Amino acid sequence: MNHVPRRTIRRRGPVAAALLATVVGLTACADTGSSGDSNASGEKSAGSIIVITPNPVGGNNFLQLAVDGAKKVAADKNLDLKVFESTDPTSIQQNVEAAVRAKPDIVVGVSFSLQDAFATVPKDNPDQQFLLVDACPDPQPENVTCASFREHEAAYLAGVEAGLLSQSKKIGVVAALDTPFIRRWVDPFAAGAASVDPAVASTPLFVGGDNPFGDPARGKAQAQVLADQGADQVLAAASGSNVGTFEVAATGAFQAYGVDVNQCDAAKGHVVDNVLKHVDVALEGAVNEILDGKTGGAKEFGLKENGVGLTALEDDVKSSGCLIADHPDVIAKVKEVQQQIIDGKVTVDDPAAG
Repeated sequence: MNHVPRRTIRRRGPVAAALLATVVGLTACADTGSSGDSNASGEKSAGSIIVITPNPVGGNNFLQLAVDGAKKVAADKNLDLKVFESTDPTSIQQNVEAAVRAKPDIVVGVSFSLQDAFATVPKDNPDQQFLLVDACPDPQPENVTCASFREHEAAYLAGVEAGLLSQSKKIGVVAALDTPFIRRWVDPFAAGAASVDPAVASTPLFVGGDNPFGDPARGKAQAQVLADQGADQVLAAASGSNVGTFEVAATGAFQAYGVDVNQCDAAKGHVVDNVLKHVDVALEGAVNEILDGKTGGAKEFGLKENGVGLTALEDDVKSSGCLIADHPDVIAKVKEVQQQIIDGKVTVDDPAAG
């Protein structure tokens, strides 16, 4: 993270009960931790943070990772923690405004869905510190710190696996939306496969609809289309909608790949690997730096920083339940390409870079 001159972070008081009632009623916020000035252990809190999610946390592994990171840093730093769960763009804006009124040490936003709010609200509240995880507003206010990831690097490695393992020479992705950011999983997956076998063709399909990140039925329908087309390696890149893709994989139609966390248990015996994103680690580290006065700027987490990776690259891959554990030759190739990316010998194009 880029360092700027140290700033004094003022400790703020608790959220008023009436305000919390209004927030819960309007936006279905969920509080994690204790209310008032005390943390979960009942001790006097040293400060507070509020985490805002774009969707309900339940069933979304990415958001759960963020909350887990917040819980850990709250426990380590004796902070009061509250989590405001949004349901749509309107509730996101309401939650951001409610969090600012509560005056915590840091308002934490998770995902690109909060970019617009974090581009405007911080300008009107220059004394409040903000952290946006997994995105960065443009232009970036001085009181916003960004922690983002080079997901495309890990997706490329998963593509290498798919290219080596595919028998039909047809692979695919079921992604949430057709946007430059989501393309960070789609395009590199295809590129990685083509790098080891140019004959492999990749087809991306998108969940879309009103709830692209939480619609298993639409995810399943798109996955079935890929199966019918003969794809034998399919990346599920749609958060809560991934359930549908895994349901099709469980029938033996194809082998799947998960995202964010180890999802190999979602369709036991049918999931090859996972494109991991260590959101919890990034959030925890960024909060600690802000509390230390290192505010503003942006830090990216890629393969070099161990911010992204694959289950294949983890020490416990043999007990992971993932099919990749049975392919040491493929793992060896993945490790080789990983080092080439870290050394700059292989460049993975970033679809979100414009």
